Amino acid sequence: MTTIRQRRVGKGTEAAEDQPSEETNVKPDGKILSDPTGGKLWNILSITVGGIVAITLGLLTSVYVATLHENDLWFSNIKEVEREISFRTECGLYYSYYKQMIQAASIQQGLHGLVYDNKTESVRTINILERMNVYQEVFLSILYRILPIQQYLEPVYFYIYTLFGLQAVYVIALYVTSWLLSGTWLSGLLAACWYITNRVDTTRVEFTIPLRENWALPFFAVQIAAITYLFRTHLQPVQQRVTLTAVFIATFLFSLTWQFNQFMMLIQALALFILDCLDMLPTAKVTWLYIIQMSGLLLVCVLQFFNSMILGSLLISFNVSVLIARTIQKNLKKGGLFNRLGKLILHVLLVLCLTLLINKFIKKILNLESDEHIFKFLKAKFGFGATRDFDANLYLCEEAFGLLPLNTFSRLSSTLLFYAYGFILFLLTAAAVIVAFRNLSGSSQVQSKEQMEEYTVTLKPEAAYSLVHTVLFGCLALSTMRMKYLWTSHMCVFASFGLCSTEVWKLILKCLHLYTSQRTQVIKYSIPIITLLYISFKFWPGIMDELSELREFYDPDTVELMNWIKSNTPNTAVFAGSMQLLAGVKLCTGRTLTNHPHYEDKNLRERTKQIYQIYAKRSPGDVYGILRSFGTDYVILEDSICYERRHSRGCRLRDLLDVANGHIMDGLGENDPDLKPSLYPRFCEEIKKNLPSYTMHFTRVFQNKTFHVYKLAKHK
Repeated sequence: MTTIRQRRVGKGTEAAEDQPSEETNVKPDGKILSDPTGGKLWNILSITVGGIVAITLGLLTSVYVATLHENDLWFSNIKEVEREISFRTECGLYYSYYKQMIQAASIQQGLHGLVYDNKTESVRTINILERMNVYQEVFLSILYRILPIQQYLEPVYFYIYTLFGLQAVYVIALYVTSWLLSGTWLSGLLAACWYITNRVDTTRVEFTIPLRENWALPFFAVQIAAITYLFRTHLQPVQQRVTLTAVFIATFLFSLTWQFNQFMMLIQALALFILDCLDMLPTAKVTWLYIIQMSGLLLVCVLQFFNSMILGSLLISFNVSVLIARTIQKNLKKGGLFNRLGKLILHVLLVLCLTLLINKFIKKILNLESDEHIFKFLKAKFGFGATRDFDANLYLCEEAFGLLPLNTFSRLSSTLLFYAYGFILFLLTAAAVIVAFRNLSGSSQVQSKEQMEEYTVTLKPEAAYSLVHTVLFGCLALSTMRMKYLWTSHMCVFASFGLCSTEVWKLILKCLHLYTSQRTQVIKYSIPIITLLYISFKFWPGIMDELSELREFYDPDTVELMNWIKSNTPNTAVFAGSMQLLAGVKLCTGRTLTNHPHYEDKNLRERTKQIYQIYAKRSPGDVYGILRSFGTDYVILEDSICYERRHSRGCRLRDLLDVANGHIMDGLGENDPDLKPSLYPRFCEEIKKNLPSYTMHFTRVFQNKTFHVYKLAKHK
């Protein structure tokens, strides 16, 4: 087990003026209106200073997370095998392909090894570029090979510095999005500061560097910034084309770097659909975004050798269904309130039915079952019947896939982020309901000019999109903790935008009958500045203490295991064990695996369940037969799994296997009445007794406090 211990060695803003708001100094397309020369110069100065602050904060964030990573592991001082072990679970698997490309005799040979890979899954040849999102590793390895930096920078540092550099892109994109929404770069400054001070809940890049989301989320943030600009009114054709191009590039890169891209963009498409139905977004721009989503995903599908999981995604089925339904219902946005509501309900039902039919048809044609475990998990999670499905329960029992813990909100509240977010969310939700009702009822003609100005200015199209985006991703985060990073980063943007928005404060003051232009300007500057001062005084000392705390990577048992494998087993040896450990085995030793953590394949899921019988109540002959069917030469047993205490009864891996096999679980507690006692003891416990029925198949060749390695006999 890995631990982090203390090192045993010794030591080795001032807020600027607002960017002019669209109402007075800037057109909605961003062009400066005719102003005195001094005003133009001030606008240019404000934009320049805001841009410099954005870049500075982005670079500081990169340095910050890189320093935390170094201080936590003493990465520069530990051995290469320890560095590689620090890339846990699937992180190690992804990084292994970067290492493989670097070590290949040529780029062509490296690519051939990925397309015809027979070491990731034993007795099988798979196409890594089709199955996994590793084009970023391919690109980075090629870049490292062709750049003259090999003498100055180790491959591992080139890799991790790239990921830390993407954090700068991430923060700058959040900053720009908030700036675009509010009209002032002070909002971007506040968003970036909230992102940094809430780091525990906004990112985990410093300890899960190669994770796919750390590649993808910066591009997702860039896409949201581009969409925010796209929804501004009165854009020039050239501006719109450039913005759509930026949206497409960001969407493509986001889709290319994360296997869960389709689910995230489906939520985004739902946000667009809701707002389009309520007449809160321009239909033509929404249509372009539907097309861009599909185009980006289909281009990734081509690059991934026509990955069937992409073709069978709900996103493509949904977007196609929306476009078809819109063609059928041409007069959807005409008529009175009840007429519109009737058409809207029919439209939603039509889109839903078409989506299910198209998706079912595609999956039937392609015989697609790669994502069935996700739907089994969702069905069980939301209470649509209990399940004994091993894969679904494996997800259900992981904390990362559980509900968002309540202590998350206390941490977010300590920086005032959650309070500000809740306040702005309530206000804009109320405004959205009013605007939606007015749009559906077609009563805008009877509204006074002042009322129209109040509501439409408060909820511009880009603000409406940001509102629904944060609500939908908030629901996702509340239901699945692992997805909170999609929500909390946008929470920083949304809250800072609201506190710095002229329109928001104008609406509040008008409702309180206290509105004056001067009072609005004072509040929109003073509240964010006070918040920034509070954050600085409260959290700056803690950040400095965190940066000065030095620790050291310490996992001697795993290091000993990896060194033993490299020294005492042939290069062609096949290893079986837990998914998480085997990813490290592949990275550190290059040996062939029976299974691995990239779970988006039905055959691999079935194979993993079979391999995991080493922790079930099965006979030695059965386990031996299963392992040999996958060409296994060595099996690694982990005490931390065999005698697991991290999960409660019913969620331990051995319990999931017992239930799936129809056996009663160990320990005190209830069992389903149809479960029966097993005829055999637990394999991982009994094998250590060296009984003849076990030693005829398995010979122990290595052990330490954590791991036990057995060599399989090769019977004729």
